[in-house]
Amino acid sequence: MATKQLLPHDALVSLAAVAGAADADPVWPEASWQALRGSGVLSWSIPALDGGQERGDLDLLDAYESLAGACLTTAFILSQREAACRRLRESENRALAHELLPALARGETFATVGLSQLTTSRQHLGPSLTVKEAGAGFVLDGTIPWVTGAARANHFVVGGTTADGWQVLAVMPRDSQGVSVGAPLDLMALQGSITAEVRCQHVHLERRWLLAGPAERVMAVGGRGGTGGLETSCLALGLAGAAVTYLSEEAGTRKELQITAERLERTRQALRDEMHKLAQQGSTSDATAQLRARANALVLRASQSALTASKGTGFLRNHPAQRWARQALFFLVWSCPRPAAEATLAFLSASGEQCS
Repeated sequence: MATKQLLPHDALVSLAAVAGAADADPVWPEASWQALRGSGVLSWSIPALDGGQERGDLDLLDAYESLAGACLTTAFILSQREAACRRLRESENRALAHELLPALARGETFATVGLSQLTTSRQHLGPSLTVKEAGAGFVLDGTIPWVTGAARANHFVVGGTTADGWQVLAVMPRDSQGVSVGAPLDLMALQGSITAEVRCQHVHLERRWLLAGPAERVMAVGGRGGTGGLETSCLALGLAGAAVTYLSEEAGTRKELQITAERLERTRQALRDEMHKLAQQGSTSDATAQLRARANALVLRASQSALTASKGTGFLRNHPAQRWARQALFFLVWSCPRPAAEATLAFLSASGEQCS
C-alpha cells in the first residue's frame, strides 16, 4: 500500500549523515531543520488556505516513516510541531489558526506542544499546570514537564486544569511575561530535541489565545491528535525499518542473518498495512493501542537484532546500531497512555514466555 515519496532521497541522506550528532548533542539540529524547510516538509500538513500543501494522511504517514528511519531526533521534533499545527487546524478559533499557520508553513516560526501533563505525566501528583479565570482572560501557573524544542519555540500549545477539574487548551507565546524555559533534560537519546521543562509564573493570556475548553477531556475535542496515535507508531516503524535495512545489507555476505531480516520485514510490512487501513477507515482507541504495542515490540526486536548482528562494533558510539537500540527504548515512554502501555507490557511478557 505504498504512496508517493514526498521527501527527496538526497534530503534523507543528508539527515542520516548527521543523525548521530542530532541524537547525542543537546543542541538544536539546525542543518536538519533547514533540510526539512528547504524540502517543503513544514507545509505538508498545513491547509492550502493557510499556505500549506494539505497532504493526505497516507502520504504523511509514509513520509514521516521515511524521516524516522533517517533521523529519529528530527522526526520527533517534527512530530511535536505537527501536533501543535493539528491543534490549531482543528480548533474552532479560526482567527488564531489563520494568524499562526501561514508562518509555520513557511518555516518562519516554530511551535510545539506541552500536553503530557493532561494525559501521561505526573497524573498521580495532581494538576501541574493550573488555569484560573482572570477578567477577560485567564492565568496559568505551574510547570509543563516535557516540551520538545522549548528554547526554540515561538508558541506553545499547552493544556491546563481549572480548580473544578475542567481542562483548557491554549496557545502560549514564548515571550509572555512569566514564561521560563529550563535547561535541556539529560535524555539517554534524542538529545538534539532539547526537550525541557517550561515554568509558568502567573502567565496572563487574553481569551483570543484559547483553543478549546473548558471541557472535561479537552484532548478529545476535535476527535484527533491524542497521545499514542498512529503517528507515534509510524515513527517506531521508521526506526525499525532502518535496523531491518542494516540487517538485510549484512545478510548479503552473512546468510545466517537472512531469515531474521526477512521475518522482521514481513512484520513491519504487515503493521504498515494495518496502520494505513486504520488511517483510511478510522480507528478505535483499542485498535490504536494494540498497533502501538506491536510497533513497540517490533522496534525493540529489530534494533536489538541489529545490535546483535553488529557484534562489538555496534556497541561503539560511532555505530548506528547502538543509537537505534537506545532510541527504541524511547517508544516505551513517549506518548504512551495506559492502554498502549498495558498492551506493550502484555506483548513483551508474552515474548518472554516464548523464550523461556
